[in-house]
Amino acid sequence: MPRYSNAANLPLNIVPHAGASLPAQIAEQVRDLIVAGTLAPGDPLPSTRALATELGVSRGTVVAAFEQLSAEGYLAPTKGGTRVTENLKLQKMPGRTSGQAQRADRMEHPRPEAINMQPGHPDTSLLTSAVWRAAWRTAAASPGTQHPPQGSARLQEQLAEHLRIMRHVVREPQQVLITAGARDGFRLVLTALRQQRRNRPLRVAVENPGYPSLHRIPATFGHEILPIAVDDNGLNPARLPQRQAPDVVLVAPSHQYPLGASMPVARRLELIEWARANDAYIVEDDYDSELRYTGEPLPALAALDDAATGRVITLGSFTKTLTPGLGLGYLLAPDATREALVDLRRDLGTPVSSIVQDAMADFLADGGARRHIARMRRVYGRRREALLHMLEHVPQWVQVLPMDGGLHLVLRFTCEQSTPQVEAQIVERLAQRGVAVARLGEYWSGPVSAPERPVHTPPGRERNRAQQNPTDPHERRDIGLIVGFGGVSEHVLARGAEALTSVLGDYS
Repeated sequence: MPRYSNAANLPLNIVPHAGASLPAQIAEQVRDLIVAGTLAPGDPLPSTRALATELGVSRGTVVAAFEQLSAEGYLAPTKGGTRVTENLKLQKMPGRTSGQAQRADRMEHPRPEAINMQPGHPDTSLLTSAVWRAAWRTAAASPGTQHPPQGSARLQEQLAEHLRIMRHVVREPQQVLITAGARDGFRLVLTALRQQRRNRPLRVAVENPGYPSLHRIPATFGHEILPIAVDDNGLNPARLPQRQAPDVVLVAPSHQYPLGASMPVARRLELIEWARANDAYIVEDDYDSELRYTGEPLPALAALDDAATGRVITLGSFTKTLTPGLGLGYLLAPDATREALVDLRRDLGTPVSSIVQDAMADFLADGGARRHIARMRRVYGRRREALLHMLEHVPQWVQVLPMDGGLHLVLRFTCEQSTPQVEAQIVERLAQRGVAVARLGEYWSGPVSAPERPVHTPPGRERNRAQQNPTDPHERRDIGLIVGFGGVSEHVLARGAEALTSVLGDYS
């Protein structure tokens, strides 16, 4: 049987049709060999093809197992093949032999008591491929380059191609403006539009609930915030104020955050028509829209708009699809506003270094970004499915919203005791058990009422008569948890899900 001459022999026993999937069985047993010391740091592993032949499974099954172990930090792809991570340090538990040692929760990083299941944290461990490293080496070799205010012409070209393929948006390269991310782009847009409107504060409509950091930006600069309640199809243009219409509407139509709604085409067209009729602009936050697990990613709102005279300004970044540490994004704007944005960027200076722009241009040109996004979509999809399975036994009064995309699930509380106080207590109890999640109730802006929906009173609980149904079914504040799975391996997710189920069960 072909294998690397110095590769370790893996005594694996794979059982078809067992409770765990084949990739999970392989990953579990290799993980045990590493923790027990049978496989030492730096040891080479058989090739995925050789191991698949030995076990009688598909090569894709072994690749999936190795990707999982790489994401957990146990394995590292190298030029000579896959190896156990160099300098891997494992903690031994008192009273345990090496054969009884625990698995991923024994690693020094992250600490066993810290399971970060807060939303918005991607897994960056699989990013540093050979293509990624080569792109940065090439960029660093020419550090003296200086690009114009709108950004590197080559990066603009590559981003235009990326948007055409991934987001179905056809734009000329010069219509792409390089930014330091969505927040930087949003600040630039607000400043340019304020200058355009005789320097008066803007009226900015935002989704309610919505992404908090973007919502704080208009308020920081003295603009008026208008929270607009969302429904199952996202923001409804019919709910926008008729008098004193907003100047700007901030939306995430492909994957509304945090509830995950996708805006249908009819409503998208209605929103664009509303913006034209009211001399307003739509700022599209294309947040993690490429991380979709059911079907293909939905086209961006800008794909329905006119490139020259349109009303859609799109904000994009690689924060969730690649890494938050990149500090690079882009915006697309109609020709009518693009010149003002470029002039403003020229005055303020470019916040993205030439080295970052050049490296990203190379990474996009070599197809590295598209391949990585496709790979992570598979990794995150497996984690999403695993977490949904783990949460099948939460109490009846907890509704699990699975999400078609993104890096989190929403656990919505439907009982009469769903108050901000109970929500805070549950989050605190989870924190005491080492599990960090986010409070769903903190994603709302302005005063809103409690949810209007059939409620369930957990056994042994008195009815909370102080909580009344709202008069307006659209103005409601859901209570619950936002649970991230992007940066957490399936093994650690299991411990987090166990703590979630246990704490929630105490309130039944």
